[in-house]
Amino acid sequence: MALLRLDIRVPLRHFELGVALEAGDGETVALVGPSGAGKTTVLRAIAGAVRPRSGRVTLGDRALFDAERGIDLPPEDRGVGYVFQEYALFPHMTVRQNVAFAGPGRVDDLLERFGIAHLAAARPRALSGGERQRVGLARAIASDPGVLLFDEPLSALDAHTRDRVRGELAGLLRELRLPTLLVTHDIDDATALADRVGVVSAGRVLQMGTPAELLDAPADAFVASFVGSNLMPGTARRVGGRLEVVLEQGAVIHAAAGPDGPVGAVVHPWDVTIGADGPPAPGLNVIRAPVAAVTPRGDRVRVRVGPLVAEVGAAEVARLGLAPGRVVRASFTPEATRLVPLGGRPPDGA
Repeated sequence: MALLRLDIRVPLRHFELGVALEAGDGETVALVGPSGAGKTTVLRAIAGAVRPRSGRVTLGDRALFDAERGIDLPPEDRGVGYVFQEYALFPHMTVRQNVAFAGPGRVDDLLERFGIAHLAAARPRALSGGERQRVGLARAIASDPGVLLFDEPLSALDAHTRDRVRGELAGLLRELRLPTLLVTHDIDDATALADRVGVVSAGRVLQMGTPAELLDAPADAFVASFVGSNLMPGTARRVGGRLEVVLEQGAVIHAAAGPDGPVGAVVHPWDVTIGADGPPAPGLNVIRAPVAAVTPRGDRVRVRVGPLVAEVGAAEVARLGLAPGRVVRASFTPEATRLVPLGGRPPDGA
């Protein structure tokens, strides 16, 4: 096993991609960001399908690419296993033939290992989404790679299948113990599969950390918004020894700490409590507004109230009779309110 390291610059149409990161033995690193941020280009540069303008890509003590030394190994010599978006299986080949295409020596072992031996004679069109993913992974492993790359590994799956296959893939990655880099636009996929997550925008990694670090201490407004937190723009000022934030929509809330001036007030959905309309409890931040949407999400329900999304249990929805149009109070504590500078505020639609 080996450490994957890269520090590359690649000119793209609207910006220059500049990414430096590493993935250690058995570590899975995810790059997450909106479409067009440059994520897949990172994978293609590691695999040898894109040539960076400058920089290095190394796997252990092997240089796969080094602009200064003139090293640019062809894809077949890099020792990279690539699982493509929607898996890119050959439709005219059987499962066995797809896996053998990458390396015939271990086919039987891999079919057994990934639980697809009974599908050896089937063609991709007859497989479920989860089965196709296992075939794609078996094919990537058949070449005995030193690193695994995944491009949107779960995007081709429906929501029901996605949750199950996400768990299966996490278990397989732990078993394989290879350095792994995956890219996705879905923060839930990234946090479920990766040890560390990097949030990417316009070719730059804005913040790299564990999922908990990104949630607890987002570097800026873009990161906070992208990892799924509520982000409410406003202006912070000190009033009588308290940090007061006047939100753009007019409400006034308080935070325990943070900068003055233009800020984004960040609140996690699970830190928001929904209550029947009435006098606010002292010491809490309160947003009073009609329920805009009630959206089930697994065993939880997301309720949108004004600028906030709260995540509550289904029993709470039934108890309060939450439905669009009902006026409620969404409350959260000043201690649960983080303030970030607005310099990294995501553009509309990001």
